[in-house]
Amino acid sequence: MYGRRASQLLKELGSCEAGQLTPFDSDSFDQVTKECNKHNLQLQSLIRKIEDQNLDIQTTRNEDHFGAVIHHLSLTRNKRCLMAYMYNRAEVIQSFRWKVGPVLPQEIQEKLNYSEEEYFKSHSAAIESYMSELDLDLTVDMVPPKDPYIRVRVLDDIGEVCLGDHSISLTKHSLHFLRRTDAEQFISQGLMEEFLE
Repeated sequence: MYGRRASQLLKELGSCEAGQLTPFDSDSFDQVTKECNKHNLQLQSLIRKIEDQNLDIQTTRNEDHFGAVIHHLSLTRNKRCLMAYMYNRAEVIQSFRWKVGPVLPQEIQEKLNYSEEEYFKSHSAAIESYMSELDLDLTVDMVPPKDPYIRVRVLDDIGEVCLGDHSISLTKHSLHFLRRTDAEQFISQGLMEEFLE
């Protein structure tokens, strides 16, 4: 049945949690692309057949016309499903830049195909370029904090880090009182968490 594989791609996309990705389904994607190519060849063949019979394509209503309509609608539907699949994945990939920073964790990278990885890199580079042009870090909280300093617990050994005018050793399970802006990058990478009493 025409369009079944394309609709399965969208169902797969809808079945995962909001803001999450399933691994890129390259097999189904390629099969839908091949189906689109077959529909296009059939459509061109039927249009040529109508033209060879010297019939007007706009007014002719025979089996070739209706076959061409079916192939055209199936081709359009498949293309829309593929675009929706890619657009929704691209939106989630863009949101990862704000949630986890410029470097994706391995478990997320494994779910992307090559073009999506390149898209993330170029999107991240564009944001970095824009922020450096403005000399403003857009990745920090949009709501001003009550206190510029927070207490954090280190979740993984980070090592010796230079923060502003001093260096500090960030070892696993240690507690520190840091500027929020210094801690944000480590919190977003999952290396430390805000320690709330």
